[in-house]
Amino acid sequence: MSTEAGRKIVVTGATGNVGTSLVRLLAEDPAVASVRGLARRIPDLGPDRVEWSKVDLAAKNVDLVREFRGADAVVHLAWAFQPTHDPVATWRTNVLGSIRVFEAVAATATVPTLVHASSVGAYSPGPKNRSVDESWPTHGWPDAAYTREKAYLERYLDTFEFRHPGIRVVRMRPAFLFKRESASEQRRIFGGKFLPGPLARPELLPFLPDIQGLRVQALHTDDAARAYQLAIHTEVRGAFNLAADPPLDAEILGELLGSRPVRLPRTAARSAIAAAWGLRLLPASPHLFDAVLRLPLMDCSRARTVLGWQPRRTATEVLEEFLHGLQEGAGAPTAPMQGRKVG
Repeated sequence: MSTEAGRKIVVTGATGNVGTSLVRLLAEDPAVASVRGLARRIPDLGPDRVEWSKVDLAAKNVDLVREFRGADAVVHLAWAFQPTHDPVATWRTNVLGSIRVFEAVAATATVPTLVHASSVGAYSPGPKNRSVDESWPTHGWPDAAYTREKAYLERYLDTFEFRHPGIRVVRMRPAFLFKRESASEQRRIFGGKFLPGPLARPELLPFLPDIQGLRVQALHTDDAARAYQLAIHTEVRGAFNLAADPPLDAEILGELLGSRPVRLPRTAARSAIAAAWGLRLLPASPHLFDAVLRLPLMDCSRARTVLGWQPRRTATEVLEEFLHGLQEGAGAPTAPMQGRKVG
């Protein structure tokens, strides 16, 4: 229902890692008339043409139909990684909250486009020596809350698309997303709020654990945001893998940090993570560690040929920028992204 004045876009999770990048892009987009950002805590900032609404997707009485009315597209980014010790709490926000978003889009009857932030984590275990396309099964890794929830929403959207064929549904499946401003947030989410960011300095890491299966893909958050922007404006449907080359492993990370990779048995690494998680010293669970070791490498050909997208930064450049952000305690002026240097 776009007009001559431009499109109206609603973004959930607008103050997070991807949300801050996408809102900035859309605010500068001449084809966009206005952006409404939904977040649990409204930031004291905002580019022109951006309005904010305080919304908690976990709340049963949230009125999303009102928030979505008149929108040309809803981009659903909101996600809670913690508390990892309480999977019921993350299920309430991530799964039940997402379902509220999907059903409100359908109930509004005027929103023609839904763009959903899925993930590489939705994929079933796959190969590390070749890449898979979007047809690879999306059953996740059942033991980890994050992958279980992403996979469940893929199944829900299968049914949603069948029931609402008039709504254009796009599923983005990005690799691990990093930018300088996300460093403090991601350190808190995965390493804990007391983990010193300066530990990322090369002189403090002479050795680097080399764990079998730890070969993953990464992408700059701004590059992911451009893919979302293209999905809003392009009449595409379905899933898109998003990642930059090259795949990251201990050898590449060792070169960046000047550290020597040392083979560490998978069981030893998992035992250490499990012990730290059990003592609540580490937010990232051993179940997520298991899932990461089994993630397939993604083929992003469809995003290039159908969406007209390709990353502007290599995965190595992304990781280098993120490591500098860790050292500096980099962040952004939103509640999830606040910068803080520890140590």
